[in-house]
Amino acid sequence: MLTMYSTTWCGYCYRLKTQLDREGIAYEVVDIEQDPAAAEFVMGVNGGNQTVPTIRIVPDGGGAEIVLTNPSIIQLKSALAGAGVSG
Repeated sequence: MLTMYSTTWCGYCYRLKTQLDREGIAYEVVDIEQDPAAAEFVMGVNGGNQTVPTIRIVPDGGGAEIVLTNPSIIQLKSALAGAGVSG
C-alpha cells in the first residue's frame, strides 16, 4: 500500500500525483493540514519538518515499511518494486 502525505497547495505533490496516475499506480492521499496524526508522522520522519510529499510504502504481506521524502517517480517505482508492492 502506498500513502502520500500531502497538502492542497504543494506543487511537488501535484506533480507526483500526476505521474502516479499516468503510471497507473494506486495510492491514498492524506492531507497533513487536515489530519494532525499524519502531520506528526511526517514531522517524525523528516527531522521535525512538515516536508511533503512524504511517501509511506507498506509492503504486501508485511515487512518493513519504506518512507521517501519528495521522491522522483523513478525512485518511487524502484522502491515499490523492491518492496514487492503491486501498482
